[in-house]
Amino acid sequence: MSKRKICVVITARPSYSRIKTALSAINKHPNLQLQLVVAGSALLDRYGNAVDYIENDGFKIDAKVFMVLEGENKTSMAKTTGLGVMELANTFYNLKPDAVVTIADRFETLATSIAASYQNIPLIHIQGGEVTGNIDEKVRHANTKLADLHLVASEEARERVIKMGEDERYVFNTGCPSIDIARNVNKAPELNFNPIEKYGGVGNNIDWKRGYLVVLQHPVTTEYNQAKENVLNTLKVVHELDIPTFWFWPNVDAGADGTSNGIRSYREIYKPENIHFFKNMEPEDFLRLLINSKCLIGNSSVGIRECAYLGVPVVNIGTRQNGRARGLNVIDVSYEQDSIMKGVLDRIKQNRLATSDGIYGVGNSGEKIASIIANTDLRFHKTIMY
Repeated sequence: MSKRKICVVITARPSYSRIKTALSAINKHPNLQLQLVVAGSALLDRYGNAVDYIENDGFKIDAKVFMVLEGENKTSMAKTTGLGVMELANTFYNLKPDAVVTIADRFETLATSIAASYQNIPLIHIQGGEVTGNIDEKVRHANTKLADLHLVASEEARERVIKMGEDERYVFNTGCPSIDIARNVNKAPELNFNPIEKYGGVGNNIDWKRGYLVVLQHPVTTEYNQAKENVLNTLKVVHELDIPTFWFWPNVDAGADGTSNGIRSYREIYKPENIHFFKNMEPEDFLRLLINSKCLIGNSSVGIRECAYLGVPVVNIGTRQNGRARGLNVIDVSYEQDSIMKGVLDRIKQNRLATSDGIYGVGNSGEKIASIIANTDLRFHKTIMY
């Protein structure tokens, strides 16, 4: 029997950690052949080019798709998606996969779904069914309706996808593959590298060994005009706290220019001595950095998913994660400086929580995903695929 060719499309740096263990499991499965496509902002150096990490982990990249238009606003997001449909359609035509995997909810993922669905290629959606209350939610649900197989990260998400009208025989709660990485890190949580020596970055050589904070704050696409003001509020709080801090660059979304400009202008004017800035980090290293921190500040889903499993205290700012199931490790605050300050002071008293939260899986998602893909017949689901 010939192997089923599974084409996985990674469009942004966070998507790699969301799918890495599934890529490994697909690669190892006797009945599957991995085709890996890297596209979108995952290829852009200023957002932490993911290609080096992917290749260093031993994965062969079958195609690179350059599709991001400059601007980082609503119009450029729409045009990038349109360009992505055209480029990915050609990529799928050339690779001839038996199924395509699209990951989560970033705007570029819709291009993957359209390009596959319109060519009658079975579409597998990872991490559908979640609620966040912004444009990501619309994209996520649109991907769900285009998909043939749904591999969700929580039981709540599974129930929501079924309520959206999807056949429950094709909806599986696999958990999130990023929890697989978190599980491995949890077995050996020691910070076994010097972040500044290994990754460089920008800023002072902070004294992080006595304790530090981590910040990862993205723009909210439906609030992109407020991105600069929002990140400046967080910068002022972190600067005032005067605790050594590792700060990571935002995703390429509408409003990313505002967030990036806010960071650069504050850095140039005030020169905060307690903050060191990074573009990106390998998934395992990033989680080790988090598990040894005082807390994570910002609005990244890593605070909701991996940090819940690892027991890392989180200050979740604003609306980006609204509606998403969260663990006891998270405290939600507004964009106001007083609210952020109170949240941080509360969380840093908690230290690491004693128990892990299994909302998004227990660490075996990659193998589950590969097994389901290998054993599910998609040929006559929704449309005749062959």
